[in-house]
Amino acid sequence: MTSPITIRLGGRARARIAAEGVQPADIAIVPAAAGGPKGLILNGLDCWLFGDFLTEAPRQRRLVGASIGAWRMAASAFHDPVAAHRRLARLYAGQRYPDKVTPAYVSQTCRALLDELLDGRAAEAVNHPHHHVSVLAVRGIGALGNTNGARWREMTGFLLAAAGNALSRKRLAASMERVVFHHQHDDARWLRDDFDAFAGHFVGLTEDNLRDALLASGSIPLVLQAVTHIAGAPDGAYWDGGLIDYHLHLPYQRDPGLVLYPHFSDHIVPGWLDKSMPWRRARDAALDNMILVSPSADFVSKLPNAKLPDRKDFTVYGQDHDRRNRDWLHAIGESERMAEAFARWCEKPDLKQAASF
Repeated sequence: MTSPITIRLGGRARARIAAEGVQPADIAIVPAAAGGPKGLILNGLDCWLFGDFLTEAPRQRRLVGASIGAWRMAASAFHDPVAAHRRLARLYAGQRYPDKVTPAYVSQTCRALLDELLDGRAAEAVNHPHHHVSVLAVRGIGALGNTNGARWREMTGFLLAAAGNALSRKRLAASMERVVFHHQHDDARWLRDDFDAFAGHFVGLTEDNLRDALLASGSIPLVLQAVTHIAGAPDGAYWDGGLIDYHLHLPYQRDPGLVLYPHFSDHIVPGWLDKSMPWRRARDAALDNMILVSPSADFVSKLPNAKLPDRKDFTVYGQDHDRRNRDWLHAIGESERMAEAFARWCEKPDLKQAASF
């Protein structure tokens, strides 16, 4: 039977697993990509990982995410992570929008979704003794930093950012800065030393700013409004963290532990604007200590429409919300097969089944 998962290993991860197997105590970092509805396909893995596997070896771990990845990592830090992940999946799949929708309406809907997800328990997510959540967002510069609610300025800023990024990823740093909202007991030192062209801001994650940080991390320009006046953060307009960190190409090799990355793709794209540029896919030392698990092509082919849920579905399904919700929930249910397959592999890892980066 064809496996529902694909596994990729960095060199250091492969050597550690060959010597010791897959040990929960070795997992130091769990990244979570931006990508909107695509992240729903990881629900089964999230429930198994945080409700079972990692509970076998409590230790300080860094959970770092952007956009829906940040929402998933916040859910992972609740006292009952399985219930939180199931709530997130239900709420996200249940979004409904009219035919003509404004960014203000989408922002209002996502704000309400996050309020229901957090359910008055933000303290659990920001104070977890072992799971140190970091939420990645973007602070706009120039036109993206001072739109004053003017759509033309937002459009201008986004087009300038895209044009700069087309020339080189370094040019994107002229339009935006990385913001890391980090756990109070983790100063995010591994991200403070320079590793790319982007200026960084580091803000403590608190009960007062968690909801706004999560909303900012998923606020796509022209789709949602910028988030402003985030408690403890520098003034400015905050946008989707995936613009810089789409698949989170971060300096993981700085940590002596392993990185366990449940991902909806078998490769890592640095920024959202790099999606159509395969030559920018990550292939460097940052992946050396990584275990990446993703849905296999065969698994995806058996999902509704033979694809992962994605943001275009809101348009494709139109006002047939019930059918979209049904198909997304079906995909979420199928994700449990991925968790079962990966759990079996972790119990008895066959390195021949794992590709290399």
